Amino acid sequence: QVQLVESGGGLVQAGGSLRLSCAASGSIFSINIMGWYRQAPGKQRELVAAVTSGASTNYADSVKGRFTISRDNAKNTVYLQMNSLKPEDTAVYYCHALLSTISRKVNDYWGQGTQVTVSS
Repeated sequence: QVQLVESGGGLVQAGGSLRLSCAASGSIFSINIMGWYRQAPGKQRELVAAVTSGASTNYADSVKGRFTISRDNAKNTVYLQMNSLKPEDTAVYYCHALLSTISRKVNDYWGQGTQVTVSS
């Protein structure tokens, strides 16, 4: 059993900042990739940022220079620092992990989602 628990969403004014956290727990052997996706009303879920176990990162063009993803491998936790937020960043943000369980099965896991709302 693997769980991803997110925290840090909320309401912020345009130009403000928020920091999201996601902790993975359970029968984890190793985590290959951790990242954040988001889904706005009426839109498809999209990748925001991801980080590998070797600290390589990937960002959506729309957030480059504003968002920073980081990871604490010892705590199985990923963070998303979001600065200079815009109303178009409003969405439900989902934590994602591609990981191997202790039985060596590789699967995708998702958090429950956390709402980020940016007011203009």
